[in-house]
Amino acid sequence: MPETVPTAQPAVAGIVRDTAARFAAAGIPDPQVDAELLVAHVLGTSRGGVQAAAIRGDRLPAEAGAALAPLVDRRCAREPLQHLTGLAPFRSMELAVGPGVFVPRPETEMVAQLAIDALGASASASPIAVDLGTGSGAIALALATEVPHARVFAAENSVEAFIWAKENAARIGVANLSLAFVDLAEAFPELDGTVSVVASNPPYVPDDAIPRDPEVRLFDPPAALYGGPDGLDAVRVLSRVGLRLAHPGGTIVIEHGEWQGSAIREILATDGWRAAATHPDLTTRDRATTAIRP
Repeated sequence: MPETVPTAQPAVAGIVRDTAARFAAAGIPDPQVDAELLVAHVLGTSRGGVQAAAIRGDRLPAEAGAALAPLVDRRCAREPLQHLTGLAPFRSMELAVGPGVFVPRPETEMVAQLAIDALGASASASPIAVDLGTGSGAIALALATEVPHARVFAAENSVEAFIWAKENAARIGVANLSLAFVDLAEAFPELDGTVSVVASNPPYVPDDAIPRDPEVRLFDPPAALYGGPDGLDAVRVLSRVGLRLAHPGGTIVIEHGEWQGSAIREILATDGWRAAATHPDLTTRDRATTAIRP
């Protein structure tokens, strides 16, 4: 009987190259990055670890190859990478994400920075911040971890997203964050007139707009995307709630689409906010608008 010859384990470098080629053919914007991150996930290492393994000529263990194959198929179908790994990087953190919650984006990091800067500049020894529609908890957790002397309150009205936010609060382990499952218009009446920073990444896609990226269109929850005919329904609520919550001199920070800054400044000014200003992200696209409560 002929002897069975074991199948050679494929080289990590070849697996990454072939995976990146499949991702490129599927239209994925950063195929090499996603290939390295997915291989890192099945190997239990970092992207840098995969790059080092490729240089060394390491081979991919059979069990890692078996785990990788269905994940590559799912990514080619444009399921978000973060759903496959279960994690999304945000500032200094890794947040747990999956179906039912909006995946935090790099551009929201600058929105968090605006809120962090305003909170850190507060004259109070224990300033208060509120994140309305916290989703995965990204902005609230950034505020709580980077301004540790602050008290941070986060509200969410989606059951699925609230579960992810609670998981991330437990993962990060912050003691100065309070989460509430509540309608955003009614959030935290006990804080009225005491809040230094009100922040939000609300749904702002117009109802009849279709997001270009399949990852967004097919996998992000619609309630986290669509904001009415002009995309600004939630912004109108945020402006009024922010006025209720903020103390004089308090700041509101709202993320939005690149063409919405002017309309949001008008909403805020009409409601009575002062010094409304729109800020670009690192790609120079308008990304957030801030204003001060008189």
